[in-house]
Amino acid sequence: MKHYLLAMHQPVGNPPPPEVLDPIMRDLGAVQDEMQAAGVWVFAGGLHGPEASTVVRMRDGEAVTTDGPYAEGKEHMGGFTIIKVPDLDAALGWARKYAAAVRLLPIEVRPFQGEA
Repeated sequence: MKHYLLAMHQPVGNPPPPEVLDPIMRDLGAVQDEMQAAGVWVFAGGLHGPEASTVVRMRDGEAVTTDGPYAEGKEHMGGFTIIKVPDLDAALGWARKYAAAVRLLPIEVRPFQGEA
């Protein structure tokens, strides 16, 4: 079994109004419940917007922190789910369900390194 990251990317800015967001959150919850029932769900979390991030870099042997995202962009990772499944095909199957739940937002699928 391998671990995969399902990353949801969303536009920077305010969330959609409740009449749009509520059904999406309901559908995402249903997919998460299905993942838990199937035993593939490991961990999930939503993230604050990029304005809440802090970047730490090493400069001349010292850690320097700056406010804001590492890279400026019109989209950011808004949330993620870690799953443990046999292979990429299984991970893509769960990603399709997530993509259907969030409608127009892309879901990036990435395997963790160092797993057979």
